[in-house]
Amino acid sequence: MRLDDLLAALPPNCTPSSVSGKDELGARPVRGLCIDSRRVAPGDLFVALRGAVSDGHDYLDQAIALGAAALLVEELPDSLSSRRSSAPPIIAVPDTRRALAPLAARFYGNPSEELDLVGVTGTNGKTSTTYLVESMWRAAGRAMGLIGTVETRFADETYRSLNTTPESLELQQLLRAMRNRGITDVVMEVSSHGLEIGRTAGCRFRVVAFTNLTQDHLDFHSTMERYREAKLMLFRELVDASGTAVVNLEDAHAAHFVGAARERGARVIGVAREPRADAQLWVRETATSLRETRVRLGGEDTELELCSPLLGSFNIENLLVAVGIAIATDVSREAITRGVAACPQVPGRLERVDPGRGDLPTVLVDYAHTPDAVEKLLAAVRPIATGRLITVFGCGGDRDRSKRAPMAAAVARHSDLAVLTSDNPRTEDPEAILDDVEVGLAGMTAVPAAALAERERSYTRCADRREAIALAIGVARPDDTVVIAGKGHEDYQIVGRERLPFDDRVEARQRLAQRGAA
Repeated sequence: MRLDDLLAALPPNCTPSSVSGKDELGARPVRGLCIDSRRVAPGDLFVALRGAVSDGHDYLDQAIALGAAALLVEELPDSLSSRRSSAPPIIAVPDTRRALAPLAARFYGNPSEELDLVGVTGTNGKTSTTYLVESMWRAAGRAMGLIGTVETRFADETYRSLNTTPESLELQQLLRAMRNRGITDVVMEVSSHGLEIGRTAGCRFRVVAFTNLTQDHLDFHSTMERYREAKLMLFRELVDASGTAVVNLEDAHAAHFVGAARERGARVIGVAREPRADAQLWVRETATSLRETRVRLGGEDTELELCSPLLGSFNIENLLVAVGIAIATDVSREAITRGVAACPQVPGRLERVDPGRGDLPTVLVDYAHTPDAVEKLLAAVRPIATGRLITVFGCGGDRDRSKRAPMAAAVARHSDLAVLTSDNPRTEDPEAILDDVEVGLAGMTAVPAAALAERERSYTRCADRREAIALAIGVARPDDTVVIAGKGHEDYQIVGRERLPFDDRVEARQRLAQRGAA
């Protein structure tokens, strides 16, 4: 592709402020896009991104040495100023990250326009909702792909995810690869970060969906209003005007998403737990247990009896949103029923660590790491737990401190016993994090670890997560339920700047095996 044709994709807010080597723009071919200076190949356009750890502008010389055809920058470093005449064309834009998305979409031929792309946003429930949609599409015989927090899947390929929403260059590469493999339908999680920094710009969504909005990521967005505005971009700017928006009407912010979709011209499918005038799909009856969730749904020309392996009453709202997406993408009732029943366990989302024997406690691992998610998780487990509810939890370091005490308060409302431990402490002192969290446990009594088994409504501190999990499973009776919250599917723990191997499910399985052997 010619460089000038590629640059024509830049929107007005990314108009180049300066260009060197203008005479070469038209004739110079671009054979690829690259954001990692170590991987530049001859003929690539190197886009210098500013990251939390490194800045691509520091590696322009390396990109030139490896044969970059042109450089996209936010400012020209002094190191290149003296030899600008010998350098390849250099294009300066206000924000290279926002410029990257439309350039990547143009370079890969706007693949989202050849796909039925579905985007799911919300604080909680995105992963479970996309898994349900994928399973229903599979039952309907669709050629589908999934992009999300845990992994990306399509055809016979699976890739572990680094971000909920991939960087725009990777996203457009994935969408083109999917289309080239015959994929027709793609469901993806769309994060507020991804929307705010423009990763999804250049995508056209046939269907968008909203699960809920609760406190999270305020270290990035500063306020709930800015957090909501970021998510609204999916409805205001990226859904096709002839597309559909599925909205969970139970959420306090739902009206904003309904309004944004209607302003865009999209059809709205509202879903709710009970019949209401603005809902097109609702719940008639439910029955939940530690093994399955049964739901009867009704609505406009809709009557469905569903049995889901996904546990917890909060998953009913995820199921409603997923079925709304299935209806919007013309999935038959029979395929919806079969797909919901066949949905695989979502990694780290109320995932049961099954010891295979009845004389050991039930252990559930969940990703809940916000006040609302912890509240919904424990409120769902409490009614179906036959014995005591024991919760192991912590809060991440270098993140929004204001959610720590509210998370603990949710634990105190529903748990009989709690073990306060580390999540990903990162560069914070783990004990200092526990001090912040402990404030919210005012309704429980602090006890030494050795006394936890004998005291009701009590908690203990144990900064070592491995020891905390062992303690909780060790004190649990056979009819108790142990919930390990916060990390879910993650198989690592970030301590300092190191990412160390650690998986709550592995730890729980080992402790259950040791207890069973004893």
